[in-house]
Amino acid sequence: MNIAIVKYNAGNIYSVVNALRRMGIEPDLTDNAERLAKADKVIFPGQGEARSAMDYLRERRLDEVIRNLRQPVFGICVGQQLLCRHSEEGDTDCIGIFDADVRRFVPSRHEEKVPAMGWNKITDTKSPLFKGFKGYEYVYFVHSYYVPLSADTIATADYIQPYSAALAKDNFFATQFHPEKSGSVGARILQNFIDL
Repeated sequence: MNIAIVKYNAGNIYSVVNALRRMGIEPDLTDNAERLAKADKVIFPGQGEARSAMDYLRERRLDEVIRNLRQPVFGICVGQQLLCRHSEEGDTDCIGIFDADVRRFVPSRHEEKVPAMGWNKITDTKSPLFKGFKGYEYVYFVHSYYVPLSADTIATADYIQPYSAALAKDNFFATQFHPEKSGSVGARILQNFIDL
């Protein structure tokens, strides 16, 4: 199976590469439109800043390439946020798959630190991405921005307020958390995506 990873100026891409290698998959790390279009599945990971990431994608027309993919696509962390309509981070227009605006966490108490970092529980999972899940699971997050709950929400997390831990629409799936850093639970999610 040909799994392509979108190569752009975002951090954390190599941890996804390494997670797939642990599963016996050698991914194609590429910013080539033709190779992305021909892949069986595409992963769009990342950590970083929304505006600079979108500038990079637009310069190479990768935003259009991603928008037009018809195979299963999996956005991770900033990848999820860039698949939304707009981000408050840098007042950035994004790719627009999910009809949602990304917002910055606003702490209301001293103990609410931003960025939110560490293990948190996800609940209300509903998608083949979470096949085999029962009740709730703990996964690893690092983020200052979040996607509010919407019709596309397929998992919920709670930090400062409830928000979308994962989204799905048509052939697009996305998680705010990092499955590649979430131990056996994250490995199961990646395997479920590969098995779609």
